[in-house]
Amino acid sequence: MHFVAGALAVLSGLFYAAEHHEIGSVGVTMCQYGSTFCDNPSIVFVGAILAALWGTFVSIR
Repeated sequence: MHFVAGALAVLSGLFYAAEHHEIGSVGVTMCQYGSTFCDNPSIVFVGAILAALWGTFVSIR
């Protein structure tokens, strides 16, 4: 689950960069298909936080 949290955190950073036109044509394509996440990359970041918390609470050690 921590891998999913890390992937979501990276995606939120990519959506943030795409919103500010920092990653070129890839960002344009990302915002074309995921306009909601480009407008609010914090949605994906909150998902990453929740996944990390869930992974912490259910981890077996």
